[in-house]
Amino acid sequence: MSYIDTQLHQIDPQLAKLLEGEYERQTKTLVMIPSENYASRAVLQTIGSIMTNKYAEGYPNERYYNGCAYYDMAENLARERAKKLFKAEHVNVQPHTGSSANMAAYYALLDIGDTVLGMSTEHGGHLTHGKKLNFSGRWFDFHTYGVSKKDERLDYDEVREIALKVKPKLIVCGASAYPRTIDFEKFRKIADEVGAFLMADIAHIIGLVAAGEHPDPVPFADIVTATTHKTLRGPRGALIMCKKELAEKIDRAVFPGTQAGPLMHQIAAKAVCFKEAQSFGFKEYQKQIVRNCAILSDCLLEKGFRLTTGGTDNHLLMIDLSDKGLNGRDAADMLEEAGICANKNSIPFDTRPPMITSGVRLGTPAATTRGMKEEEMKLIANWVAQILSNPRDHEMRLKIKIEVVELCEQFPIYLDLLNW
Repeated sequence: MSYIDTQLHQIDPQLAKLLEGEYERQTKTLVMIPSENYASRAVLQTIGSIMTNKYAEGYPNERYYNGCAYYDMAENLARERAKKLFKAEHVNVQPHTGSSANMAAYYALLDIGDTVLGMSTEHGGHLTHGKKLNFSGRWFDFHTYGVSKKDERLDYDEVREIALKVKPKLIVCGASAYPRTIDFEKFRKIADEVGAFLMADIAHIIGLVAAGEHPDPVPFADIVTATTHKTLRGPRGALIMCKKELAEKIDRAVFPGTQAGPLMHQIAAKAVCFKEAQSFGFKEYQKQIVRNCAILSDCLLEKGFRLTTGGTDNHLLMIDLSDKGLNGRDAADMLEEAGICANKNSIPFDTRPPMITSGVRLGTPAATTRGMKEEEMKLIANWVAQILSNPRDHEMRLKIKIEVVELCEQFPIYLDLLNW
């Protein structure tokens, strides 16, 4: 049975076969990577819509091309929905990715060589928070803060000490691998004390924020960046929210500063996901993400695994494999062999390189989208524990994979696509 249009099969059977394979993989695999999710059919329809055919450089009513009336309406719809959802003073929905959103934010506020303070990538920060291999670390004088060795949580007193010492023009908060709540109000106080702008990167937790399951940075940060495809469950893309006094700088930083033609099919799909996030059931979905992750965490702790920070407050957790004779790369490969897709991840104070790591990162957004709840999390935790406790048992992994497929069949994805 195929969900691929027959025309694609005729024009490019090779690529059609690849798409069929990926549909099969997503259908029969437990996606436990916290930055991945399943967009709705409505989002998929929009991202693959006729709006891909148009150039629309500029902003609504200020385009460089004619024929943009419907694109103006779609972008305005996305902006207004995002403003309502997050109670933001200004929103730009044109950034293609989280990285391009962060680049535009820096472009708006900084000059080359300016001092910035961000979370160390080794402790959970993102590449764009100052990694030397990234543009952020090359173009700006980034200093970093991390987590405490005592409990692997943010030490706001240490953040303040570093800020007082280096006097940054901008402080960046937010993370891609931090399982605990971030106190944006404390960051705001530190920024005010040193006279810095505050930017919150909530790419991972944006859905939790929208549903009130995590403290909201919008009242405290000058700029908030986020992606739309993780916990928000929309198309791959990003947005920037800011105070109205920075609106013109942000808009100019996105276009013409760092991007040219916006992806209007993507922006239209963002409008859809913002509407979905205001619909009945979205808050309960986010609550279930957090509940599921807490159950997954508790079960793994009961089975003798050490989790960084001792657990989780949000949608993800980090398993420290240092005492298991395993590294993160091998562990993620073994989990995938059993039909559980996770990712290797550095843990705080990791002694292994980033392509090896001592940790595995697990998250619950995608499994929760499928309708899985507490009982399924207990089952998944049991499988993870068995796999990681018996790394040489290939036969066991194959047996678990059969059980994983059986579970996935009980919680199907995109059944309606088969008749699209």
